[in-house]
Amino acid sequence: MIEIEVFGKKDTRSGFGEGLLELGRTNPDVLALCADLTGSLKMDAFQKEFPERFFQVGIAEANMISIAAGMTIGGKIPFTGTFANFSTGRVYDQIRQSVAYSNKNVKIAASHAGLTLGEDGATHQILEDIGMMKMLPHMTVIVPADFNQTKQATIACTKHNGPVYLRFGRPSVPIFVREDANFVIGKADTIIEGTDVTIIACGHLVWKSIEAAKELEKQGISAEVINMHTIKPLDEEAVLKSIAKTKCVVTAEEHMYHGGLGDSIAQLLARTAPTPQEYVAVNDTFGESGTPDELMAKYHIDTPDVVAAALKVIKRK
Repeated sequence: MIEIEVFGKKDTRSGFGEGLLELGRTNPDVLALCADLTGSLKMDAFQKEFPERFFQVGIAEANMISIAAGMTIGGKIPFTGTFANFSTGRVYDQIRQSVAYSNKNVKIAASHAGLTLGEDGATHQILEDIGMMKMLPHMTVIVPADFNQTKQATIACTKHNGPVYLRFGRPSVPIFVREDANFVIGKADTIIEGTDVTIIACGHLVWKSIEAAKELEKQGISAEVINMHTIKPLDEEAVLKSIAKTKCVVTAEEHMYHGGLGDSIAQLLARTAPTPQEYVAVNDTFGESGTPDELMAKYHIDTPDVVAAALKVIKRK
């Protein structure tokens, strides 16, 4: 019987805030820049404790990215903070030209990603950002699953020399990653071992996939659940090892079908081991205003959708 210990519920953006504060206390080279959303990004504790290392740039996201790129030349490690749609779509040219092309050591912290931003609606619910960022040379893309893992990923970013896109969210979600877990960029975590179907997920969909595995177990189906917190570089070894057992895979993400985690897995399998695959993702549409739960259900990225995709892909083996 599947049993996953849960350590309460908390939003992943708070994990970023705590990780940033810890870095401030342990690494004097860490700086923080924010585009008028200090409270929303949970950067206020860092601002209060290290005012000389915090820069409020106002509603000027493109300028924020350019300033951060310049700061790296002196050996500093800047974290930029704003909503995910402003962190990518609004400033893509600056990221491409000043950060990725130059391989600058900028950490782009992007909160309120995906549909679970909720009531703010389609203009803020970016669902294309993983694809946009993973296509950039030199860019590492990380989508942690819960509060603890977001904190761990934030700290791990500073040990990686090069640009990082760190994507997290607004709603409170179950905490199931241990506080002392070892976060390694590019190394997936197998949460549940199984033999009938592989479910590979990132971000908020990891917990939904755990719930789906429990439902599938009731039907006599053994699901392997992998937390693919790093989209780029992808842990190809973990994927291939799992599908060698299960012979089929479901990918689950709070992102468009196009360009996200699912496409990364599909490209790998097409090159190395063609395998039946089903996507749980948003199907080529914008979101709308609503609660996170309502939106995940309506746009088919909820627990029942992962279950349905698993049952469908098993029949394709």
